[in-house]
Amino acid sequence: MNETGYTPKNLKFGDEGREKLMKGIKTISDAVKSTLGPSGQTVLIESPQHTHGITVTKDGVTVAKAVSLVDPIENLAVQMMKEASDRTALSVGDGTTTAIVLTEALVIQGMELIDEKNKIDVLRDMVDITEIVVKNLKRQSRKVNKRNLRDVATISANNDPKLGKIISDVYKEVGESGIVTVDKSQTSETYYEATRGIKVDRGYSSPMFINDQKKDECILDDTYVLVSDAEISNILNIEKILKPIIQEGKRLLIIAPCSSNVLNTLAANVVKSNLKVCVIQPPNFGYKQHELMHDIAISVGATYFSEKTGDDLSIMTMEDLGHASKVIAGSASTIIIKDDGANNEGVDARVDQLWQAHKNATAKQDKEFILSRIASLTGGIGVIYAGGKTDLEQKELYDRIDDAVCAVRSALEEGILPGGGLALYNEAFECAKYDSVAGRIMTIALEAPLRQILFNAGISAEKVYHPLRSESRSYGFDVKNKKEGDMYHMGIIDPLKVTKNALQNAVSVAVTILSTNAIITMARSYEER
Repeated sequence: MNETGYTPKNLKFGDEGREKLMKGIKTISDAVKSTLGPSGQTVLIESPQHTHGITVTKDGVTVAKAVSLVDPIENLAVQMMKEASDRTALSVGDGTTTAIVLTEALVIQGMELIDEKNKIDVLRDMVDITEIVVKNLKRQSRKVNKRNLRDVATISANNDPKLGKIISDVYKEVGESGIVTVDKSQTSETYYEATRGIKVDRGYSSPMFINDQKKDECILDDTYVLVSDAEISNILNIEKILKPIIQEGKRLLIIAPCSSNVLNTLAANVVKSNLKVCVIQPPNFGYKQHELMHDIAISVGATYFSEKTGDDLSIMTMEDLGHASKVIAGSASTIIIKDDGANNEGVDARVDQLWQAHKNATAKQDKEFILSRIASLTGGIGVIYAGGKTDLEQKELYDRIDDAVCAVRSALEEGILPGGGLALYNEAFECAKYDSVAGRIMTIALEAPLRQILFNAGISAEKVYHPLRSESRSYGFDVKNKKEGDMYHMGIIDPLKVTKNALQNAVSVAVTILSTNAIITMARSYEER
């Protein structure tokens, strides 16, 4: 802000502004697209805090987020390219590099071919053609089977067959509706853990509840479950529950906040009277706690006693308790394994609600939170722990596994297509049939991912693919093994959802850039000097 109280602005119009945008687009694209495909290279990123921290990655969205340019207009282009990758990462978790490659190609061709007089018509035609391409891709997609599940995971993990096997194995265990997350291993080994049931990120409230000394766990079979976010301040609050539990020798898991007096009383009776009970604190805080507790209650068939609704714990009876076939409470987390013959109508209704909420959510964190809740309710929980001998190795491996997990999830949801950019390359030939500027733009853009994959491997697309055009739409070239064949049979496949979202997001951002005429930026001090 200057002495007059106004903030000076810089304005650029027409070709001058768009040329600057194009320079920014090319800069970020050059940094990202070299990572595409099995021959893609890694990128070294310095810590933004200049703490000498380094990230080594092939993850497109990680590279894109690290790019920031001095020139304000060029940086605006970078921010818009990031939006294409961020949207793709948010919706499917993978395909960010493809989105950036497509966006660059669309913008370059658009700037060369679009006349100012018919710009709006051409941009509208590009959107219409995109919808047609997406419909065609949907018709061609195939369902995932056990074999190509592993193929999707392997390709997305940068063609690492060991990682592909780990990821496919954990998905086979948790099921199609299950959820797989990635965490950092405390060792150099990479492995997974899968459980059938609800995982609560809270362990036993006192070591006095431990009944398996070897594993430091409290294990309860055939267990009743009390679910409440209201504090049990006095043991008399749950007298109606404890009496039949003690008299009949039953087992009880209490998921509720307890006063120190209540906790000490229960723990003492576990030791002295062989009371079979365990207490864990409610998971998380705020609205998340309320939602998670409600999920748990529905899953085990319990009545949820909530402080928000003014529920009185003293009126609780045995009929208000839920039931689990087994509970395993450790120091940091608890697994609740549900009854095999439990009534799942309430669970199914809850899951339907959550999928709708997931569809409407816009923030990545909210989407992931909802997915974790769905996984708990449907009974499939898997965690892959990324190992590494160094922090750099572990970070890079973590990114690869995370991309692969997202790709497999997308493949399970909507099916698969021939990989290596071939599905979009095939659609380029369909777009070429449109006798229009938009058709020519889309034709060249849809070829870009395949050409970039081949370029990164030092292979000419013309030499490889022109002789193959007479073959089927799934017939292509295996870049890694330097051979041609059916992409499905060779295990070179892409999730439909990833390909579709990358294209749609790229077109959306490209249309915005191409429709821009005036660019207004804040005046920088270095510009004034």
